[in-house]
Amino acid sequence: MKAAKRQKLQARLKRIAGQVAGVQRMLEEDRYCVDVLNQISAVRSALDALGVELLGQHLESCVLGHETESAHASARPMKPQELVEELQTALSRFLK
Repeated sequence: MKAAKRQKLQARLKRIAGQVAGVQRMLEEDRYCVDVLNQISAVRSALDALGVELLGQHLESCVLGHETESAHASARPMKPQELVEELQTALSRFLK
């Protein structure tokens, strides 16, 4: 993954961590339950968006870029069917 993309993902993850810390503060302050639930919903949406971005990166670098110069450095050699199975597993886990 390129450094700029990694930095973008890390910045997004730091915002999510801040949102989670906000939920914790809200509970400590005994905030109204609906307000806390709204913040939890925002965290879940942010995590989903991060996951979609990572899935796109995986498709780009590990599936389409497999065995090319754009392949992820940690990607292991796989046959096309193995790539499909790995992607299906990743999608299945992500969509639960």
